Amino acid sequence: MKTIGLVGGMSWESTVLYYRLINQETKRRLGGHHNARSVLVTVDFAEVEEMQRTGDWEGLGRLMADTSRQVQRAGADFIVLCTNTTHRVAGAIEAAADIPLLHIADATAAVVEQAQEKCVGLLGTRFTMEQAFFRERLERRGIEVMLPDAHARETIHQVIYDELVHGLIQTESAARFHEIIADLAQRGAQSVILGCTEIGLLVKPEDAAIPVHDTTVLHANAAVDWALR
Repeated sequence: MKTIGLVGGMSWESTVLYYRLINQETKRRLGGHHNARSVLVTVDFAEVEEMQRTGDWEGLGRLMADTSRQVQRAGADFIVLCTNTTHRVAGAIEAAADIPLLHIADATAAVVEQAQEKCVGLLGTRFTMEQAFFRERLERRGIEVMLPDAHARETIHQVIYDELVHGLIQTESAARFHEIIADLAQRGAQSVILGCTEIGLLVKPEDAAIPVHDTTVLHANAAVDWALR
């Protein structure tokens, strides 16, 4: 079994989900008393959030590069960045570390392809929805990515940073997210990607108008694939 290198703390709420999902999936596959071999380094999300908000992606890249080298020194065989938005600086991680990065968008695209879906909606932070770093990895594989309208994008971003990263689950916010998903379905989306690792705390697949791809779950499962192959 390979050792998974987790870079977490963005936020710690979603990092807890990663740790649980990875170990549950490892036990499901191997049985007995098995769990995943892993190392975890967490950053202070306040520092990360400020860099994102002010557009200091170069500074965030340096922080992630340093953290990834720390994970490598701890004995990891590959890196799992436990967040969507910070994949904006995936290139800095790949340049700094001598071990591979399991990109969250690639793990997601593989499942969308398996489902034979050609058009998907995308929910996430404003950065993930409006910048190219996530969408382009799906589009290069022939998958059309549909975004909510500008007002809905702002609502999603606000709920993520003001509620979900603090572990706050509001019924009104859940209802609004499901309205946004229903609108994407009416516009032709065959499924929706929950492209922020905290959105799964709020949106339950059984309540959505179309199938849901939770990137946290897909990334965690892909990490187990890599660890066991």
